[in-house]
Amino acid sequence: IKATGTRDKAAGVDFSGVLEQEVEDALKAAAQISMGTEISQEDLDNILALCDQVIELSEYRGQLFDYLKSRMAAVAPNLTVLVGELVGARLISHAGSLINLAKQPASTVQILGAEKALFRALKTKHETPKYGLIYHASLIGQSQPKFK
Repeated sequence: IKATGTRDKAAGVDFSGVLEQEVEDALKAAAQISMGTEISQEDLDNILALCDQVIELSEYRGQLFDYLKSRMAAVAPNLTVLVGELVGARLISHAGSLINLAKQPASTVQILGAEKALFRALKTKHETPKYGLIYHASLIGQSQPKFK
């Protein structure tokens, strides 16, 4: 949207750095035959401002992830290798500290993040959850269902 602006300019814009050739051709064809109403300059300005905000947030998210990767590699390298940076950080956060996480038994670590579901299951006498935050680790996601 930021590169195109209005749809009447879409045919002249080169999207090769952003989109594949087939998608670019389909986008340009759709822009030419679109029957939608024209947008005002004020609306276009607001849309472009929103585009700038989305781009800034995306860049900031990348910076935060790089920071998290570097901190997790320094603070908990073994945990990072096992479950990844994001899941490891969530486990540490949920446990309160790395020391508290290390002191917890495996059965507790397994259901960290699923306490609400655990207590609901105990209250209603249904099955308890098998895993919580750790389920989002790539190692768990890649394993076969019988090994989860």
